[in-house]
Amino acid sequence: MEIFWELHKDLSREGPGNEASTHKALAMAKSLPTKVRVLDLGCGPGAQTISLAKVLNGDIIALDLHEPFLEQLKTRAQEEGLSSRIHARKADMAALEFEPASFDLIWSEGAIYNMGFKRGLDEWRRYLKPGGYIAVSELCWLRKDPPEELAAYWASDYPAMKDIAANLAIIAGLGYELVGHFTLPQECWRDEYYRPLGKRIAALRVAHSGDEEALSVLDLCQQEIDLYERYSGYFGYEFFVMKFLA
Repeated sequence: MEIFWELHKDLSREGPGNEASTHKALAMAKSLPTKVRVLDLGCGPGAQTISLAKVLNGDIIALDLHEPFLEQLKTRAQEEGLSSRIHARKADMAALEFEPASFDLIWSEGAIYNMGFKRGLDEWRRYLKPGGYIAVSELCWLRKDPPEELAAYWASDYPAMKDIAANLAIIAGLGYELVGHFTLPQECWRDEYYRPLGKRIAALRVAHSGDEEALSVLDLCQQEIDLYERYSGYFGYEFFVMKFLA
């Protein structure tokens, strides 16, 4: 775990995404109140939290279990003059302690996999106000015929990964109204996430040149980057935006 946090320390993002995609998903939530209350689950260092706060009028509660990410978010919020509206808290997305119907919008970029797509959508909806929105990005198969090498990697790393159609069926089965969905563009992976991560991997290989355990972790991270470069047409993050009608 020590090498993992060295690898991810102070990166602007902990997964694929960019401000344009955050704003694109947010634009699908067309009937938010003028003063909105938002819950950002698994916020990480908070790049999307900052993006949301720049365009929304209201308060955002941003939750994560890793304290250094929250400190990073607090620093960024202060630098952007958003500290009064962004409230970073250490908490578990699987054990929320809010009153039912507390939020107009629940947001989670690249983090719902920690709960499982169906479980997260099922449990989190109780915290939405009627007519509220939930927006999540989830790793999905984009094709049904992945190469054996790629299928084996994700079977080990994220065996619950489904294709887009299967996740749309889950959304419908839980009673949400689908507002829209789209696949994150490749620059969200390459420019925003893998490029800075790749530079960090290279630097840590030098710093830990004699540490086989650390190098094995770095090899696994590099493997993911290499697989994306070879097979980016087979998998990606899909952004789903839903409305809660109950």
